Amino acid sequence: MELYHVELLSAALFAIGVYGVLARRNAVMILMSIELMLNAVNINAVAYAAFLDPSRLVGQVITIFVITVAAAEVALAMAIILRLYRARATANVDEADSMKW
Repeated sequence: MELYHVELLSAALFAIGVYGVLARRNAVMILMSIELMLNAVNINAVAYAAFLDPSRLVGQVITIFVITVAAAEVALAMAIILRLYRARATANVDEADSMKW
């Protein structure tokens, strides 16, 4: 398997994630699409680390950092989505601006 195969997979996953963010109105689906884009970046970082210099752990460290940030992002975003759902009985992002005072 060559590096461009992994890059192609990563680009395809990232493109699917971008489409999900731009086309969906449900906040949970948008959050899942963002996670898909972050995982595409993780695949790319690990692939470059493995192909360029397998003895260094830079790609793996960056991936662990991205996974940690993604976990914090999911926790905060789910709290916001649950608050939106309780207030408006919908997880539609078009209704998010109606939570203003």
